[in-house]
Amino acid sequence: MADLKLVYAAIDEQTALDHLDAFDEKWSGKYPKIALSWRANWANLSTYFKYPQEVRTLIYTTNAIENFNRQLRKVTKAKSVFPTDDSLLKMLYLAMIDITKKWTGRRKDWGQIHSQLEIFFADRLD
Repeated sequence: MADLKLVYAAIDEQTALDHLDAFDEKWSGKYPKIALSWRANWANLSTYFKYPQEVRTLIYTTNAIENFNRQLRKVTKAKSVFPTDDSLLKMLYLAMIDITKKWTGRRKDWGQIHSQLEIFFADRLD
């Protein structure tokens, strides 16, 4: 949802709150619980804005498990009927091998992001 992305991709916390207000105004009739949930958890969610923009982008664009599951669903959706459970498992196994081959790439701005993470989490990074 593009309007919600404006909230978590905002340049700072106040801008995010402004976008959340706009989201709430536009979508509260159809999705009343979304903005309420964001507001109820804002103390935890807003800690995200203490990080530099590059780190925040890494956080909201990288969810390996969701991406992995999405790719597996795409494979199984292409063929909706499997003759046996074993054939499904074989298809998922081959898909997992193919998906994990792509995990070797690096982000183009990883050096900068890693440096910023070292500032915030020096005791956790080697």
